[in-house]
Amino acid sequence: MPTTKTLREGSTQKRAAILTAARELFLADGFDRTSVDAVAARAAVSKRTVYDYFGDKRTLLQAVVDGVGQSLITTIRRILDDTLTEPTEAAGLEDVLVTFSMRIATDMLGSAEYATLQRLVRAQAGLGEGGENSMADTPDEALAERFAALAEAGLLDVPDPRLAADQFIALTFNVALNRFGSANAAEDPRVRPLLVEGVRTFLRAYRAK
Repeated sequence: MPTTKTLREGSTQKRAAILTAARELFLADGFDRTSVDAVAARAAVSKRTVYDYFGDKRTLLQAVVDGVGQSLITTIRRILDDTLTEPTEAAGLEDVLVTFSMRIATDMLGSAEYATLQRLVRAQAGLGEGGENSMADTPDEALAERFAALAEAGLLDVPDPRLAADQFIALTFNVALNRFGSANAAEDPRVRPLLVEGVRTFLRAYRAK
């Protein structure tokens, strides 16, 4: 079996087919019951190709997690572009931030991709390893960039945009997750009032005076 240093980049189509097959099988049958042979058969490649591209089954799981995480990051950036790109008037800032929060809570946290990521991460935890966080700090940093832009427009007072982003997330989505175990506003009407109050609390601290 090759080491990580000798893994092949290989064909983009074959790599995508392997990742799709692995994702489907991990979700349907679980990590332990999914064999490399089954992944290879579903992807229509040889078992040797799976090993050449990914090394082992755990590395393949991490690659699947990374792929789903990157898809969610794309969703987050699209929502940011739709809702927080252009500075707004101070009077409408609450509405803009609530709209952004609701879009995250429906389009991202309420998506099948997010549910898939949660299941795959739990599979990693069951192996006694946390794996690398495929989303890492990217969403927080992207939000921090938008807060910095709003500060330049004179709408927010954020000396540390990254800290402000972390606190915004804590006041909105994390409150819902801690209270309800989910921040899926599409399925739970109790989420929106918490997001609205979180936005208002954030603005009491960071709205430009």
